[in-house]
Amino acid sequence: MTSDGTTAHGTRPVASTVSADAAGSAPLLEIVVPVFDEERSLEQSIRTLHAALRGQFGDRWLLTIADNASTDATPAIADALAAELERVRAVHLAEKGRGRALKQVWLASEAEVVGYLDVDLSTDLAALAPLVAPLLSRHSDLAIGTRLSADARVVRGAKREIVSRGYNALLRATGLRASDAQCGFKAMRSDVARRILPFVEDTGWFFDTEVLMIAERSGLRIHEVPVDWVDDEDSKVDIVATALADLRGVVRVLRGIGSRRIPVEAIYAELGRRPFEPAHRPGFFGQVLRFGLIGGASTVAYAVLYLLLQLAIAPQVANFAALLVTAVANTWANRRITFGVRGRPGIVGDQLKGLLVFLLAWCLTSGSLLVLHAARPESGAVAELVVLTVANLVATVLRFVLLRAWVFRRARRGVASAALDPAADAATAIPTSRRADDADAALQKEAAA
Repeated sequence: MTSDGTTAHGTRPVASTVSADAAGSAPLLEIVVPVFDEERSLEQSIRTLHAALRGQFGDRWLLTIADNASTDATPAIADALAAELERVRAVHLAEKGRGRALKQVWLASEAEVVGYLDVDLSTDLAALAPLVAPLLSRHSDLAIGTRLSADARVVRGAKREIVSRGYNALLRATGLRASDAQCGFKAMRSDVARRILPFVEDTGWFFDTEVLMIAERSGLRIHEVPVDWVDDEDSKVDIVATALADLRGVVRVLRGIGSRRIPVEAIYAELGRRPFEPAHRPGFFGQVLRFGLIGGASTVAYAVLYLLLQLAIAPQVANFAALLVTAVANTWANRRITFGVRGRPGIVGDQLKGLLVFLLAWCLTSGSLLVLHAARPESGAVAELVVLTVANLVATVLRFVLLRAWVFRRARRGVASAALDPAADAATAIPTSRRADDADAALQKEAAA
């Protein structure tokens, strides 16, 4: 204990009151409320949340107020609430950061499920039980509230709505399927938290998105709950600055996954939900047929995008943007449908190789535009579209050859079984001692049978 009352790890002692019934066994659920300078709203919010938890979960829950370096009366109010209310405790961190507070409390939790919500209680607490239920049943690994579902009811200003939807749309372009990465209403199983959180670096608002990106790439099941949500007009979040910082975080996480610094394959092998394997891989003519159908759809999508984009931007820029969007979708569809590659492992590398193929296609189509404009400077949008469509068809044939012979060569040869059984590829990332222990356990189980 230091002179200022903190421990050697930078936290002040925990204040808590837990009933005898709750103390006899680990709680099923621990809800964390991260706070910073919330003296005006803290007491009322905690009392409201306390009543909701008691009504929905009986006695086996714990409510933790995670104060991260508040400078007002927030720490004193948190301690007073912890002393008065059963199953409430206060944890004080010496450094600011919502992600830092959640990571520390979640990793130390003894509950089966850990979660958090914002202190402003913007989310209707009636969604708590639907959020937690699939985790307690182990049907899902993470659960998130979503304000972007058609079933959600949301009240907020136009600026927040536009920024939120734009940010989540950009995330989906990177492959993230979760509809609302930043809704302050999330939960996960504790065993999943202990496996993922050591690789989560962000200590602030990007923490949520980073957890979701790693979880999805690791093949974990994410349950979404539509919520009723009312915007907090007194929120301290700088929306634009936070969104820009989050985009930098997206690049960092994608780089970490691509370099295997974040071992999503190993996490997949341990916790991931494996997809159903196809009954058989398509043969060459089946691949040609599937590729042709996907290529035809991509060509139509490209043409529509180009016609729309060239109304607002230069033809070359419109061509590049239309090609980029359709290339990402084309690679995904061919990976799954044409070449039968399933599962998250390897998807980043496949997309990067697909983008290199796209660059070659872009060179072909851009070259055709340059030739057209040199020969007929007066050419309009229709002529440009015809030339680009022909060039795109040529590029499509080249794309098939490169995808089959290079990008998805492992699927054709059947060498890299990780596409269907990621555990085989990820086994090298799991400590040998653990694999040996697993093998011994399996032998003992077989002998007992």
